[in-house]
Amino acid sequence: MSPLTVTFDIPAKILMGLADGSLVRNGGVIQNASGQVVMWLREVGTPSVSSVGAMSSVSSIMLSASALSLGVSAIGFAVILKRLKELEGRLEKVQEYLEKIDKKIDLSFYANFRAALDLAMNSFTMSKGENRRSSALSAINRFLEAEHIYADLTDKELAINSQISDEYLLTLCLAYIAEARCYMELEEFDTAIRRFQEGKERINTRIEKYIGLLLTSKPLMYLHPELKGKTDLSRLTRIYQWKDPLLTESSVFELIRDGLAPQHDMWWSAQINEWIDSLPASIVERKNIKTGIWGITEEGREEIIQNLPETLTEMESMIETSRRFTAYEIEVRAISKLGISFSEWLQLQPSESKEGEKGLMYIIPKEPLSLS
Repeated sequence: MSPLTVTFDIPAKILMGLADGSLVRNGGVIQNASGQVVMWLREVGTPSVSSVGAMSSVSSIMLSASALSLGVSAIGFAVILKRLKELEGRLEKVQEYLEKIDKKIDLSFYANFRAALDLAMNSFTMSKGENRRSSALSAINRFLEAEHIYADLTDKELAINSQISDEYLLTLCLAYIAEARCYMELEEFDTAIRRFQEGKERINTRIEKYIGLLLTSKPLMYLHPELKGKTDLSRLTRIYQWKDPLLTESSVFELIRDGLAPQHDMWWSAQINEWIDSLPASIVERKNIKTGIWGITEEGREEIIQNLPETLTEMESMIETSRRFTAYEIEVRAISKLGISFSEWLQLQPSESKEGEKGLMYIIPKEPLSLS
């Protein structure tokens, strides 16, 4: 086993590497230019603003909000169940609006998912290994079923620009994580890695489509003059760089500059109306935008524009979710290569004490760890 340092204090050399770009954060993993792992991040309790902010301010990164934890070790079955209930609650609120347009959401699938999580949690409290494995495999079968259900639901909602496609997409992520977590508890690391790889491909394809819907046919609207100080080209560029890291602010601007033209009142009004027609429901319907007999009112158009920073944050969150999911596979590969059990990995703790034990802890290999 390669020696590991576990601490609450991030080493200065890693902060410097993040600041100068020689190191990058991919979800909860810090890697060098060769892809070797130099550090893992793990939440302890609920990270405070100061613990996250210290890292962000130095390295010019943002630990964006995400439904997923930074490390797979911090998203056990109880955490997955909590996230699942949050998503179900969000759908229940949306359902109140959807009923007005005669559309219903079938939430029964969430009850089946919760039952599968209960089965998984009970499995790993059993004393007999044979019973534990048999029960875990039963839970895995139900998670596989959930993956197919939520992939199908996500696709159907994406096809109609629905405002609930993101909830189904995040539920799909949780289904894959729950399945892989079972394999990890069973010390079946190779299978867990394979399932994360397969899940990553299916999830990223859908996240890419979802972000495309939110960017709309006129992404330049995210730089609307009224949003000065709320959105900027740097943030928009990072959205595009998720799929193409070689893009720069200049090249992204060239991609979207066709949206510029002489902005006399009639032209600008027509452009905004055309753009509004292309918006997915997640931007318009969920906000109860003001409409009149002729459609969206002038006040409603202003509301839509003012809601764009929130939509940009939503895209950043989905990209962060993708990166954290990718980091889970890297974490499982590392556990396997280090030759330790999943239980030992979970029990890693800093030797120093920290009041309240809330924040981020850092797991650092003695030498950069290659996982190729």
